[in-house]
Amino acid sequence: MEQEKVPVQGQVAERTISLTTSWAYFALSIVINSLGNVLTLVTSSHVHPQFLGSAYWTAAENNLGIAVLGNNSMTLFWAFMVLGMLTSVLNAILMHKWDWRRIGGNFIFMLPFSIFIQWFSDIFNRIMPDATTLPMIILYVFINFLGVAFIGTAISIYQRVNLVLHPADDLFQIIRFRYCHGNATIAMWLSYIPPTIMAIIAAFMQGGIYNFGLGTLFALVFQGAITGWADRYIFPKLKHQALDIGN
Repeated sequence: MEQEKVPVQGQVAERTISLTTSWAYFALSIVINSLGNVLTLVTSSHVHPQFLGSAYWTAAENNLGIAVLGNNSMTLFWAFMVLGMLTSVLNAILMHKWDWRRIGGNFIFMLPFSIFIQWFSDIFNRIMPDATTLPMIILYVFINFLGVAFIGTAISIYQRVNLVLHPADDLFQIIRFRYCHGNATIAMWLSYIPPTIMAIIAAFMQGGIYNFGLGTLFALVFQGAITGWADRYIFPKLKHQALDIGN
């Protein structure tokens, strides 16, 4: 797989696009990411028995959120927000420094992202019925995979813009460029260790795990590769901006 040339550790690359353009890319990507996450969750919950599953981080955070908070109208918002900020602490450990600006950026990302997640979830749970026929099930499998592709593409866009990041994607970027020499696929697999721990905790608390299945496996295997593909083919002139992977 082609790897992007990256700066040495500690070097901060220059920003080559304007802040206005950067925020426009960011706004587009956060909507795409939220929509993709919700598509995986909703299709998973509307196919019975539930064999589809959602994206890996999404499934883990949703499970732990339900285990701790119960299944209520605000569970997704609080699960994504709190667990996201805990991931920021892990990022600081891996970066070997406590960067309040970076952590503040993670929070700035998480607030609208969590709101969009809850909003899209309310909408699509109302308009998407349960899949009761084979053609509907096949359609929901396609939509589920499409959601994973949306997530991978959105990650590519806002990681390259690098204004503020989802803590999980910040983790992915730190691992990718600090430890994996730019390899998106291996970095994505390593970044799945924290949500795996979340899922194990949730399983012990609630006696099982949900929203893990075919779509989760698809995300586990292909989401990193989709991100690497999007780096080259979605807005190909957009390069990683102001990349800081620590000392």
